[in-house]
Amino acid sequence: MNSLRHFFSQRLIWLALLLSVGIGAMVARTVWTMRSDEWDFAARTNRNLVTALEQSLDWTLGAMDQSLQDVAAKLEQPGIMTLPQELRSPVLFSAPLRAAGLMDTYVIDRRGDIIIDSAAFPPRKANYADRDYFQALMAGTQEGFVIGRPVMGRVTQLWMLPVARAYRDADGQVAGVVVSSIRLGYFNELFASLNLGADSGVNLILASGIIVSRYPYGDADVGKSLAGTENMRRILAKRAGSFVGVASLDHVERLYTFRHVGPYPLVVNVAQSTQAMLARWRINALQLSVFALVLMVSCVGLAILFTRELQRRQEVSARLQEAEHHMRTILDNLPSMIGYWDAQLHNRFANHAYVDWFGVTPEALRGKHISELLGAELYTKNRPYLEQALQGHAQRFERTIVDPSGVARHSIASYLPDCDGDAVRGIFVQVTDITERKRMEDELFKEKELMRLTLQSIGDAVVCADAQGRVTYLNPVAQRMTGWQAFDAAGRDVDEVAPLYLANGQQTQPSPLRVALATQAACGPTRGVVLHRKDGQRFEVEESACPIIDRERHLTGAVMVLHDVTETMAMAERMAHLAQYDPLTDLPNRVLLQDRAQHALALARREANGLGVMYLDLDGFKQVNDTLGHDAGDQLLVQFARRLVAAMRQSDTVCRQGGDEFVLLLPGLEDPRQVAAIASKVLGVCQEPFVLNGQTLKMGLSAGLALFPQHGSDYEELARHADAALYAAKRGGRMQVRCNRGQDAEPEVVALPGSPAPVLPDA
Repeated sequence: MNSLRHFFSQRLIWLALLLSVGIGAMVARTVWTMRSDEWDFAARTNRNLVTALEQSLDWTLGAMDQSLQDVAAKLEQPGIMTLPQELRSPVLFSAPLRAAGLMDTYVIDRRGDIIIDSAAFPPRKANYADRDYFQALMAGTQEGFVIGRPVMGRVTQLWMLPVARAYRDADGQVAGVVVSSIRLGYFNELFASLNLGADSGVNLILASGIIVSRYPYGDADVGKSLAGTENMRRILAKRAGSFVGVASLDHVERLYTFRHVGPYPLVVNVAQSTQAMLARWRINALQLSVFALVLMVSCVGLAILFTRELQRRQEVSARLQEAEHHMRTILDNLPSMIGYWDAQLHNRFANHAYVDWFGVTPEALRGKHISELLGAELYTKNRPYLEQALQGHAQRFERTIVDPSGVARHSIASYLPDCDGDAVRGIFVQVTDITERKRMEDELFKEKELMRLTLQSIGDAVVCADAQGRVTYLNPVAQRMTGWQAFDAAGRDVDEVAPLYLANGQQTQPSPLRVALATQAACGPTRGVVLHRKDGQRFEVEESACPIIDRERHLTGAVMVLHDVTETMAMAERMAHLAQYDPLTDLPNRVLLQDRAQHALALARREANGLGVMYLDLDGFKQVNDTLGHDAGDQLLVQFARRLVAAMRQSDTVCRQGGDEFVLLLPGLEDPRQVAAIASKVLGVCQEPFVLNGQTLKMGLSAGLALFPQHGSDYEELARHADAALYAAKRGGRMQVRCNRGQDAEPEVVALPGSPAPVLPDA
């Protein structure tokens, strides 16, 4: 029987193949015939369209030529140009302009200027000496009716095709040009009635290869030259014809059908895309081919299906048995209890976990009512869920049950209705032991709660974010420092919630949290960073961040810690200031003076400039302390320091050595006049009396000056000479400035402006 079935099956397949080949050959011949007919129809249509367009354009250009001839003839009549200017236009253009699309007509003189305008008086101002038609007619290289290149009208601001004729004077010389134009929109209106399909259109081209109009492609290609292209050479080869070519502008293959327009240097062609010409044929061919292919495939397919039907049925039966075996194996090895109970709640299936839990065999369980298995108490608890499931509503609930060994275990149960339309045929039951999961959840909750309490109790700001840098947590300190509540900040970008800036407060500082996310490595701690609070308050902070990596080494987020160092930094700044400045007068002290003196000396040596060191001492200061008290003495020192700073140059350094001793560092001091000016300023500080606790007090001062390089090469030497000059001033009567004169010479009093200048010693 099997061999007979095989014999007929083979013969049936060969017959189906032969029938398919015959159908394919017949359809192929039909498709080719349809293509030839479609092509011939499109070619005839294009020839008819080109002929109609050529006749229409020939008539239009002829009418326009006649209108220009009429105007030129009138211009050549004696006396026309002697008429008043306002009468010339009505006389010249009395006859109606007979050409459709014709625009205004102008009479242009030898210079190219409009002298007569058909539409305006006085004539509009424009010059056409640069136009190709004007130059050709004036030079005599062309005669009669001349068509120029398409241009944008100077007066009308429209694309147009100019046409012109020359007119002559009484001597027969060319006196000027009569010019008009056809707006290119006229050609588009003429061609608009044609529907040639996609990538198809009508082209109007000058014999020189210049494009006049391409419909429906607009004005983008107007004026472009096709001279020298293969298509243009074929068009110029004969008066009319057709050919298939590829356009140089858009590289589309088209059927070009063309005719030259009468005696004029114009060519009109209908360019229809071969794709559009054969579009309908392709659809019909595709439909016919698909139909034939369906027939062919059907013949072969039916034969193959017939031969394989028996084998398929056998294979399906075997696969079903195998699938059932696999399904039972999977269910038996699942940790969850899986069972099926019919609409009467009798068991139809249970996996190994189910029967093992209750300590029964599958045979004993099958057909048993669920109440017998669960017992009265558990059945009563589960009955509401069972009734809802039998009504078609899926149920899911947690339950604590006691296993056969007496251990209470947590479980999650699911009742899934087995529906056939609106009827419920039974219930799929799944019960999963979640005891271990509950234990882990409890431990995780404890750890999470411990972490939460830890983060809330520490004194630094803690900001947590996800892998995209969006805030997930702020501890109370972070909420206080940023001004954001945790619930408002959640989901916002970390740079918005905790914006960080450099110490200048202007340039932003990349968030260490962002850096940790990008590098997946800890960063910091970093100082010199300012946190801008939401309300504008600023905190100097020490920043650090660390990425959060899960056990699979996946980046899940990052945590940033901000330690407030505002007070610490402020204290450090105060201590640094006190180390270099006098606490009473806030002037540089001896330490800062030494540093500035070294820099000033180095600059003076490098630039070959002078430098002065002046020691000052208030006259009678001890008496002020003794009579008025040290508080009044401190007031005197502060007032004196302010006056001294105000009197000196910005480049000078005013220092308090201690007590009532002050030191001036004076860069660029070389000229005797500069010395006199400085001395005058110094002495002028004590010209006005001082007010101390309501009492007016007149004070004097003494000063000594030493100059670099005349009196020393380093600061110690200059200071020694200046100090010696100071004491010479005190001995000499005080309220004076003395300048060192050399090692063995008595310091000399510095003459103030208006008195003879002292002679300073040479280096």
